[in-house]
Amino acid sequence: MRPLLQLASDGAEHTFREAVEFIAQQHQLTTEDRSQRMRNGQPLLDNRAGWARTYLVKAGLLESPRRGVFRITERGRAALASGEQINNRYLRQYPEFTAFVTGGSSDETGPVTVGARAPAEPATPQREVTPEEMIESGYDRHNAALAEELRQKLLACSPEFFEQIVIDLLVKMGYGGSVADAGRAVGRSGDQGIDGLIKEDKLGLDTIYVQAKRWATTVGRPEIQQFTGALHGQHARKGVFLTTSSFSQDARDYVARIDVRIVLIDGQELARLMIQHGVGVTTVETYELKRLDSDYFSED
Repeated sequence: MRPLLQLASDGAEHTFREAVEFIAQQHQLTTEDRSQRMRNGQPLLDNRAGWARTYLVKAGLLESPRRGVFRITERGRAALASGEQINNRYLRQYPEFTAFVTGGSSDETGPVTVGARAPAEPATPQREVTPEEMIESGYDRHNAALAEELRQKLLACSPEFFEQIVIDLLVKMGYGGSVADAGRAVGRSGDQGIDGLIKEDKLGLDTIYVQAKRWATTVGRPEIQQFTGALHGQHARKGVFLTTSSFSQDARDYVARIDVRIVLIDGQELARLMIQHGVGVTTVETYELKRLDSDYFSED
């Protein structure tokens, strides 16, 4: 937050875009740093800068005399001169900010409402996070736990049901044509796995050889070499090897060196794809994250 006060310390009005550029220069951010985005597509730097500006305005350290610009206040000058670290904890000394983060109450022990309000405390002592980052972090933690549940279910299910899961997932991802087509093309191999040759798209312009192992042990290079041989035997140029466990580094290195295109999907990625495409999971709640529509309030 300090960089915004430093930028505004000249007493002039500044725009949000100026603030973003100033922060990038102050922290010597690389092009790669600046290209990071939230899950909703918003640049991460813009998100953090926007919330920093909001916090400072709500605490009275900055003011917005008209739409799209901000400037420093006497309170902001005093904070800048104090030399203290300016973060959410520091801003809590101002009743206006406390009321903002607690939804209208200045009670320090009250719950913080995430969404329209901002978080009162940083998630860790090292770095504060924005409301969107808090939501994404919670979402990721939930999905990580769900993915592990799915992986355990995959290990425990019957070979017949595992085959159905793989078919359902491939069709949801756009492969294999219809469920019936994929079901005829993919079948059990008798070694706790399945294999088959399916369409890459609904028109069948290309084919993909698929193998899936419901294993608890690591899949090594020998299994991938056998899979490569099966690809040649089926005159296929592309292959997907799925497993409920993991692949050894030797297996991954081997795939990176060969000419045929083979995609390795381990248990974690398999569970993630099931979540992404709605296989074996159900939606229990949906939240809409909204932001202010500045154009609506324009009186120009």
